[in-house]
Amino acid sequence: MTTIRIATRSSAQARTQAEAVGALLTAARDGVVVEYVFVDTQGDLNATTPLHLMGGQGVFVKEVQRAVLENRADVAVHSAKDLPSQNAEGLVIGAIGERRTPNDALVGKRLEDLAVGATIATGSVRRRAQLMRVRPDLQFVDLRGNIQTRLSKIPDGGAIVMAVAALEILGMTSHIAEVLDLDVAVPMVGQGSVAIEARTDDTETRAILALIDHAKSRRAVETERAFLAELGAGCSLPVGAHLSNDGVFRAFMANDDFSDSVQIVGSIGDSDDNRVVGITAAIECRTRLAKPHS
Repeated sequence: MTTIRIATRSSAQARTQAEAVGALLTAARDGVVVEYVFVDTQGDLNATTPLHLMGGQGVFVKEVQRAVLENRADVAVHSAKDLPSQNAEGLVIGAIGERRTPNDALVGKRLEDLAVGATIATGSVRRRAQLMRVRPDLQFVDLRGNIQTRLSKIPDGGAIVMAVAALEILGMTSHIAEVLDLDVAVPMVGQGSVAIEARTDDTETRAILALIDHAKSRRAVETERAFLAELGAGCSLPVGAHLSNDGVFRAFMANDDFSDSVQIVGSIGDSDDNRVVGITAAIECRTRLAKPHS
């Protein structure tokens, strides 16, 4: 019998996500049993400060990673979008789960039904920048907390923005007013995917994780992470990237005050080096955004 201890945040979404990974592991190899190690992260303990002021990516993962590094757990399960673009020292992404719906969604009112000057609640600078491209009249307020808390904070006559995948995990998609098209809101890097980390030197656990690695989702997430790594930025900057199942790659970048932005669309063939495509897209976004507009 092989016991795999899974470290995860204790929120309902994270717990359900980790349990789904646990089910995959026990089904992948006879004799595998799982235990759960629940961890509170900086992002969980501070539910009021805007994420971009807390350092963005990493605030929901570092303590979970530490549980693995200190051998209190064997694997760490995260929403891939929460991971910094560089692997933590001593850890490797052993598997990427099959991607759920990557899109953002509005809860409350549809975009076309929002009155002029209506309020959108979101904790994401990326989502603000993207919605301002299509509706510069909208007003924005910050939004933090677990899913139930956020669903209780829909502004009067307005909407909140959430990841469809988060609602799918908890069976709450009935709350969605509109799923935003990928050309309206390019998702955060890794959105909709689960990343499972293990210690670099734990060859036995890594061999088991390889059995549940979803190749197409891994290729997509690796492409998006290469884009983010080249920019050297996390969610403190308005950036997004997404590789679809049909090989369409979208990338988005805005400046700090949302006054200018760049969005590009390209394609990746099966024989292309996907990481190079991600890096090249990041360079193009950065170059185009730096050029003065006439």
